[in-house]
Amino acid sequence: MKPVPCLLLICALPAMANGYAPRTDLDAGRYLKALADAEAQLQQQPNDALAWAAKSQALTALVRLPEALDAATKALALNPKLADGLLARGMARGGLAIQQRNLGSLRQIADAMDDLKAATESDPTLVNAWMTLGLAYEQMPGILGGSTRRALACAESLKKVDRPRGDLLQGTVLAMEKRWGEALPCFQRALAAAPRDPEVIYGYLDALGSRETRKVLGVEPQHKLEVQEALRLLPAAQNRARPITAICDALLDADEPEKAWRICMEALPTTDAPSLLRLQLGKIAARSGKHLEEGLGALDQVLREPLEGGSGGYGTAHWRRGQVLRALGRKDEARAAAQAALRLDPKDTKAKRLLEELRP
Repeated sequence: MKPVPCLLLICALPAMANGYAPRTDLDAGRYLKALADAEAQLQQQPNDALAWAAKSQALTALVRLPEALDAATKALALNPKLADGLLARGMARGGLAIQQRNLGSLRQIADAMDDLKAATESDPTLVNAWMTLGLAYEQMPGILGGSTRRALACAESLKKVDRPRGDLLQGTVLAMEKRWGEALPCFQRALAAAPRDPEVIYGYLDALGSRETRKVLGVEPQHKLEVQEALRLLPAAQNRARPITAICDALLDADEPEKAWRICMEALPTTDAPSLLRLQLGKIAARSGKHLEEGLGALDQVLREPLEGGSGGYGTAHWRRGQVLRALGRKDEARAAAQAALRLDPKDTKAKRLLEELRP
């Protein structure tokens, strides 16, 4: 376990005494487990600030943003300096700002950035705080404090704590700037140091498949490299859902849907997050027009069961289901699926577009 500042250690002492340490699951994307563990901890210790913060971060990943903000507020009421709580509130505020897309969002974004900066200052070992802050700096416009220079500075700070994740953040920022030649060595260092890290595999393949990288490499060279790298990294993925989805996305982008379908199906029985792979099967079916009935069945099962975080939530599943139903010629059901997505997020542009396309 990484060193913990004295203040945090004192405040979290009851939780750590009984083995409660949620960062490992949160860093690995095991949000359903992190949520269940946090709720169990709060049953025993309702005033555990760390558990409220972990619950908030998990809820944000599950796109339950109002609940996430409420849990973060409770964490910080108990311990105003808790880095995990500041990160949690920053993530929830940022998520709500993106979801709401109104004038009030500007204030929420500024507040979210303040929280993220405060989290890194409170605990410089908090990996997810550096990752989130660095990406926020890169994605935000300059008027709101966005800055590639600051994003890269976050990557340098992160390298002092977790070198592979720091290289991953640096590569991601450089790729977003269309500087693929500089980004690639960063990803290569991260993969060499942590070849089985799901986030490193996912981040590399996601950057490789981005529009920015396509503008640098060209369509055909990018697609060739996506197939090559997806298949090369497949053994290291070890059937874990997050890297498998990235591998399948790379193959799907390169017009290899059958390979993507086969890999996803083979990983499903032993994967750590079946709901993510079932959602991926629905995506492959929707985008390729193949395996439509099987893809629809996978999405139906996703909507009946808990869905792992980092997936876009149930709104994404309803939208993908609508796409598949449209391809099957079941337009009334497709419209109902798009409407279900919009009930979860009335400003979901993808669901709005689908509904518009389905108008009689």
